[in-house]
Amino acid sequence: MTGLKPAAFFDRDGVINRDQGYVGSPDRFELVEGASRAIRLCRDAGYLVFVVTNQAGMAQGYFDEEAVQALHDHMRALLAADGARLDDIRYCPHHPEAKRPAYRKACPCRKPEAGMILDLAKSWPVDLAHSFLIGDKQSDLEAAGRAQMRGFLYCAGPLDLFVADVISRMAEMA
Repeated sequence: MTGLKPAAFFDRDGVINRDQGYVGSPDRFELVEGASRAIRLCRDAGYLVFVVTNQAGMAQGYFDEEAVQALHDHMRALLAADGARLDDIRYCPHHPEAKRPAYRKACPCRKPEAGMILDLAKSWPVDLAHSFLIGDKQSDLEAAGRAQMRGFLYCAGPLDLFVADVISRMAEMA
């Protein structure tokens, strides 16, 4: 397939926003330092930009799908106000030990599985070999590996500085 583009995949909680445990409402959502600039850097470097996030809070009954959608609308608005745009978002509400039976299953989309990444790669012209994922957990890196792309572990600090380094490293590998 021609016309493929590299993509930057970001985990949400702990990468795009501070992980405050089951963030399900805008009042608990706080972007990490440099999040908007990090996304702009990716776009400026020619990457599609996606968020892939496990949302076990739905499975555990802390919030529902409408709350997740409202939170993602809020996140997009915050980012857009600072000139950053996401191309798409995927989330997995399932958990094998969910309190809510409708969400109790081992799902191929739940990281460390690569389902969300692969779904986005089917929906968008993604070149996985030249793409990367930034996550804050080993399961994020495992999902990247299962999708046959690079994964980078983000722990703390300004996200834009971390992303600038990742983009530089990706360019060196190309």
